[in-house]
Amino acid sequence: MDGVAGRLEAINRSSGGIPKIGVFEAFVTEQGIDGDRQATVPPHGGPDRAIVLFSLDVIRALQREGHPIAAGTAGENFTISGVEWAALAPGHRLQVGPVQLLLTRYTSPCRKIGASFLNREFTRIDHAAHPGWSRLCARVIEGGLVRPGDPVTLLE
Repeated sequence: MDGVAGRLEAINRSSGGIPKIGVFEAFVTEQGIDGDRQATVPPHGGPDRAIVLFSLDVIRALQREGHPIAAGTAGENFTISGVEWAALAPGHRLQVGPVQLLLTRYTSPCRKIGASFLNREFTRIDHAAHPGWSRLCARVIEGGLVRPGDPVTLLE
């Protein structure tokens, strides 16, 4: 998979809760995106959950199923495209512009994102029930300034 390139489509943050709103650039540190806050830490946030990623390709597939989901409404910080989402797993490393991430775990969906799904069926993106459709958490290995359009590369 080394060298497969995608694209950072959206950077999303909030002062707590969801939806997260798109921004034109953001500085990323080991704690996550500057200015992004989680209403409850834990279970949200922390070094192994500093960044939550989701696929624009998966979001579009969910929209075709009739779900009212959009970038940021499921609480992800980075919305990316062009990467085979189902092939990503904890342990993989991603380069997003100057930022290097280590994928740490699949993100369990929460009822708070229910408005993004038909009949509030947020378990539609639960990894155990629907492998390849879940968001992923990441630890920040190297921070930096990111902007939509930055390349996304799988390092391992």
